[in-house]
Amino acid sequence: MNMTVTPSGQACGARVTGVDLGGELSSELISEIRRAWLEHRVLAFPGQQMDDDALERFTVAMGGFGEDPFFAPIEGREHIAAILREADEKTPLFAENWHSDWSFLPRPPAGTCLLSVDIPPIGGDTLFADQIAAFAALPEGRKAYLRTLTAIHSAQLAYAPEGAYGEKDEGRSMAIRPNESARATQTHPLVQRHPETGEEALFSTLGYIIAIEGMAQAETMALLSELAKWQGREEFTYRHRWEPGMLVIWDNRSVLHKATGGYEGHRRELHRTTIAAYGS
Repeated sequence: MNMTVTPSGQACGARVTGVDLGGELSSELISEIRRAWLEHRVLAFPGQQMDDDALERFTVAMGGFGEDPFFAPIEGREHIAAILREADEKTPLFAENWHSDWSFLPRPPAGTCLLSVDIPPIGGDTLFADQIAAFAALPEGRKAYLRTLTAIHSAQLAYAPEGAYGEKDEGRSMAIRPNESARATQTHPLVQRHPETGEEALFSTLGYIIAIEGMAQAETMALLSELAKWQGREEFTYRHRWEPGMLVIWDNRSVLHKATGGYEGHRRELHRTTIAAYGS
């Protein structure tokens, strides 16, 4: 079996063929996948015959299970959540803003895996934005300034009881579990060095960052809004189109991502696992 990696031709992302992730995951294969993952940030594996057992085996091989604090797992599993939207659902689209998964944790996850279960015939693309490329393209003076900033992250705007996915968010098919722990805060440098490649990247943006240390709130929001426009520029993005039988993994330390709609009247389900922080 020969693994072939075909770059997307966009800012990041690649399509990987010639591998069977439902079969044996040798150390050589995982090493080859990790090399491609670190280079391309996002990998799509089409034509896979994977069940939830295989998804869990792959996640363990890639670094083990990370924490998913506000998702209830699917029945019979501890580490798999369903990213689900029913055909008749009317709630606001889940995860439609740029973000890095669980950036409010002390040690955010290294990556995320999504396995397609039920893919609509149209819409539902996932967008990725390469934050290593976004940082590299900034003027040197701007880079130096951003390196001095420490961001305060929190899940409160999304997952506190009064948050976007809180007690008033009714009719959603996803098993989201908001609670008071979402009010906790955690600091991270606004610019982080990738623990495996050493490359610098902008880390997260609007939504999970609620303040910047030593900066007034109005100034913080103005800076984050300015950065958000830069981080999501077309030259830094990759639009991923889903297929049945596809696994996608992304590097949470180097890309932002967001969901898109356009599949009204169709059901969409993906099974998700989180890859633990590097060195956990």
